[in-house]
Amino acid sequence: MRSFESQKKLVELHLNHNKISAITNKTFDGLRKLTVLSLRGNFLEDLPDKLFNALPLLEELDLGQNRINRIDSTAFSGLTALRVLYLDDNQLRVVPTPCFPLLASLAELHVGLNAFTILSDDSFKGLNRLTILNLSGAGLVNISDNAFRSLNALRNLVLTDNRLTKVPTKQLSTLNRLEELAIGQNDFSTLPVDGFKGLVNLRKLDITGASSLEKVEKGALSENLNLETLVLSSNKKLVELEDGTLGGLPNLRHLVLRDNAFVTFQESLVAWPELRKLDVSENPLFCSCKLLWLRELLIRRNGSQVLCAQPPTLKDKSLKVLTPDELGCALSGQWTAAVIGGVSGAAVAFGLLVVLVVRYRRRFQDAFKDYKWNKRAMARKEQEYQKTFTDEDVPNFIIPQGTMRPIPVTEL
Repeated sequence: MRSFESQKKLVELHLNHNKISAITNKTFDGLRKLTVLSLRGNFLEDLPDKLFNALPLLEELDLGQNRINRIDSTAFSGLTALRVLYLDDNQLRVVPTPCFPLLASLAELHVGLNAFTILSDDSFKGLNRLTILNLSGAGLVNISDNAFRSLNALRNLVLTDNRLTKVPTKQLSTLNRLEELAIGQNDFSTLPVDGFKGLVNLRKLDITGASSLEKVEKGALSENLNLETLVLSSNKKLVELEDGTLGGLPNLRHLVLRDNAFVTFQESLVAWPELRKLDVSENPLFCSCKLLWLRELLIRRNGSQVLCAQPPTLKDKSLKVLTPDELGCALSGQWTAAVIGGVSGAAVAFGLLVVLVVRYRRRFQDAFKDYKWNKRAMARKEQEYQKTFTDEDVPNFIIPQGTMRPIPVTEL
């Protein structure tokens, strides 16, 4: 059947949702100038050999939302100009690796929403120019160490909505030119130290909807110094970002921590004032004086609406409108001024004392010397006054008995 044989100038052809169940290598005869072909949402199950051989200028082919379960190794023969291929939402059980060497110019490949389970080594061999790979919802449980080995030009990788229980650190490390990675909606509970090792050019990391994620360890992003955008959103068990986790990211400008389980944020977590975009809304925050700095930051930058969840007296109140007193800050207003004044006064008095000591140091030293000399002199005099007499010093007044005469008594 050659329905388009006379359409020699046709550039785009959209046959979406037409219940088409079969096509042959003659179906598109005559469409020599066609650059875009969409067969999305039909009932195709099989792609036979040399199916698109009559379309030498085709650049984009959309075969998504069909029932394709088999692709002949030569099905894409002749598509030397093809740059975008959609095979998502089909019934493929393995990646159609044998087809890829015929697609040397392919830049985008969308193969999500299939049932691969495993990515074997060199699954994308031959796609040396591929820059975008979408594997969202592909049913992946395991990724072989060398699955991405030939993707030297890859810039954007989507691994969302799979069943990965660990961050595939080793598998990703070969993608040293990767700039964007989306890996949410998986089953890992922790982002470990050096979790994204080797991704030195990563600029955007999106982890949204990871229902088991509880913790991001310090050093998880230690090698991703070019990171500009970090999205950690809708991770309902994520309660902790270890202190220093986001430190050392000099290029971070967009931070989304929306709809997680955070009850507070540390001021030392990141250089908050340097962010161009900040969203910390929809977290169950416990509003206290510890978040006074965040209140002031949100006021200054007119940031996202952040509501308190606790304590009960502040539930559903906007953090931005709360006063320091309402946040339970002990030192506020006049009390803070009084404390600051007292500390300042003590500092001034101490400074004056130091100046006086330095200035009159010589006088103090001379006076102290005179005092010590006088004290020693007084001590010597006291010793002289207190000197005791010995037996040798006492004079002998013994009178000899022979010389004593009785005194005569005269009677009257």
